[in-house]
Amino acid sequence: MNSNTQTTQDRIVREPERKLITAVGRTTAWHLERRGLFPKRRQLFPHSNNVGWLLSELNEWVASREYANSGAAND
Repeated sequence: MNSNTQTTQDRIVREPERKLITAVGRTTAWHLERRGLFPKRRQLFPHSNNVGWLLSELNEWVASREYANSGAAND
């Protein structure tokens, strides 16, 4: 059995839901992604502009931000 932390119910999240999950605007997410600090978007269909993000990667990113913020508050 695979002990990977990624859930078996992973799914693609589109922009409106991504913004709700991360509380980060579109432009900020794009800048962070370009710097390697945000999950990469995935092209949904070949030769298409439709993109999405894996829910598991967004959740990991949010959790890492919450951990960093809670650690900073204790300093």
